[in-house]
Amino acid sequence: MEYLVAKWLHVLSSTVLFGAGVGSAFHLFVASVRGQLPGIVTATRTVVIADWLLTTPAAIFQPLSGLWLVHIMGLPLSTPWVAWSLGLYALAIGCWLPVVWLQLRLRDHAAAALAEGRELHENYWWLFRGWVVLGFVAFFAFLAIFWLMVAKRTPFE
Repeated sequence: MEYLVAKWLHVLSSTVLFGAGVGSAFHLFVASVRGQLPGIVTATRTVVIADWLLTTPAAIFQPLSGLWLVHIMGLPLSTPWVAWSLGLYALAIGCWLPVVWLQLRLRDHAAAALAEGRELHENYWWLFRGWVVLGFVAFFAFLAIFWLMVAKRTPFE
């Protein structure tokens, strides 16, 4: 029973982590590409809130529940698919942490532009490009982790 509870919580937190990440990224990306400042302000504010309420708790719980599962299953951390998953998770979180900082800057740039009645400064777009690049890296890292979790082997085995 402990394994089923741990697995369910692990899958649930991965769903929240991935879903909130993809959903909020899509929302911010589309708002930015449309270029309508009020929509960008709303999107950046919403994405920051989603990160704190959904993504952050799930990002903290995810490795804890994964380690709990590894312990229950009696697997060493050196098991190839486990080691690859942990490495890819570190990569994804390594991308996400600067993304959080970028989202705060994007929010502040957009809010200032709206309050001052001006267009977005080029800094917004520079930060946005970095946000997109880091987001794609994290997205594909998470897709690979999902494959590893389901297949329980690496593509090299």
